[in-house]
Amino acid sequence: MTNTGYIDYVLDILSLCGDIRARKMFGGYGIYKDGFCFALILYDVLYFKVQDCDKATYQAHGSTPFTYEKKDGKSVEMSFWQLPTDILEDSDELAVWFEKSVQAAKSAKKVSRPRLQKKNNK
Repeated sequence: MTNTGYIDYVLDILSLCGDIRARKMFGGYGIYKDGFCFALILYDVLYFKVQDCDKATYQAHGSTPFTYEKKDGKSVEMSFWQLPTDILEDSDELAVWFEKSVQAAKSAKKVSRPRLQKKNNK
């Protein structure tokens, strides 16, 4: 479970980036900006949504992705990576990483399945 004190701490820091909301999900919290889930807090760890092009930057900071184990025992890696502590404590860097994370959330929302065209039965 996630400590509500940690959630309040993260929301306070991220409030510098605008109107940020938290909503309970999956035993933790989803963190939202303008209706887009750009971050997760699970077990008192903050994860930002990451696009493939930014994974190397997270890896260079020693970050790892959030993973969970399915009922069949297979591990699933999500596109949320642990935000390095040094970034969370640097408001200028945090603003840059925050913006990339929001963009990743918006980009993920734009990806949708192609619609099947109905056959014309004439």
